[in-house]
Amino acid sequence: MMWKSIPKSCIHVSAVCLKKSPAAKRWLERQLSDPFVKAAHSQDYRCRSAFKLIEIDDKYKILKPGYSVVDCGAAPGAWSQVAVQRVNSTGERTELSKGSVIGIDLLRIAPLDGAQFLCSHDIMNPSTHMELERLLPEAQADVILSDMAPNASGFRELDHENLVTMCLSMLDLTERVLRTGGSLVCKYWDGYLAHKLQQRLSLMFKDVRTVKPKASRNESAEVYFLARTFKKR
Repeated sequence: MMWKSIPKSCIHVSAVCLKKSPAAKRWLERQLSDPFVKAAHSQDYRCRSAFKLIEIDDKYKILKPGYSVVDCGAAPGAWSQVAVQRVNSTGERTELSKGSVIGIDLLRIAPLDGAQFLCSHDIMNPSTHMELERLLPEAQADVILSDMAPNASGFRELDHENLVTMCLSMLDLTERVLRTGGSLVCKYWDGYLAHKLQQRLSLMFKDVRTVKPKASRNESAEVYFLARTFKKR
């Protein structure tokens, strides 16, 4: 099953979004009034979604200098930007350990200092797993992030099923590359299969909880699983 990142609420308004359909007008009005869109612009983040990860990490401290991070569904790169800053993967802060960030997506991602991007790569493909192991220090990651989502079908239940399927496939990658004691942040859309994903995570991690950052819109069905202390088989 092929996937790609769902377009996030990015900073710049494309010509397509300026069409005068009612839906486009509502989208544009929401963007212009959204404080996280404004903050993303002022702080030079690629998308407002950066603040979801910032809030999670500020509270739970999963990203630390020297850590290796895998960002699944990384386009356009906002979560990777946050990870680069938090794990010091540019080495800018010489007094701290230098980490690494590797982002994966089927889409093209603009280059980012401190991150390596595997574009046109499917996280469900074993060849991608092998490439990750080659790039990761000691072939292991400390944190796996996933803000990925399938292309929307327009049918909420089907989209929920597709995203849970993608998340379950990502756990195969997790078992292969995540270090013992590592953490995972995984987006899902709430629905009847969420318990299945939670059960699998509970077998793999000591602590699993749901979080919904303030930057995640109230009307959105998206929620995140935060799983900590990975139990390596």
